Amino acid sequence: MCITYRMGNIDDLKTVTELSIKMCEGEYCGEHDDDEMLSDMQNLEKATLNAFYGDKAVGYSRVGIRHESIWTEGAVGPWGHLETIFVLSDYQKQGIAQALVAMCEDWARKHGCVELGSDCDLDNDGSLAFHLKVGFNETHRLIHFSKKL
Repeated sequence: MCITYRMGNIDDLKTVTELSIKMCEGEYCGEHDDDEMLSDMQNLEKATLNAFYGDKAVGYSRVGIRHESIWTEGAVGPWGHLETIFVLSDYQKQGIAQALVAMCEDWARKHGCVELGSDCDLDNDGSLAFHLKVGFNETHRLIHFSKKL
């Protein structure tokens, strides 16, 4: 059986939510809020792309359009942004994530984007290695701060 890919739709909400929970190892990480996922699926400036092995969902990615570039100072958008990418561990290292990124690139190009950006946590060496492997260039590192008011 081979891996098949398709653009996500509202019928995939449960599938994508289940995968996002597995991505976060069962913890809430802000990625698997049903209302947010549904809103994203209805937003024309966002897309969810899914990978299946038979009927089993084995991976997904989320891509969106941003109108300000955070990667190139003073650049003009729109820019595609790889919001999320996840493949179940048993299906990793088989080219599925690379295929999902390629689909995100195609989607972004079709929506007038000239660049695809992404990000990862500073300590996520696996994600950094993956991004570099699929052609992203590291542009800078950033630490976010918050202060309660």
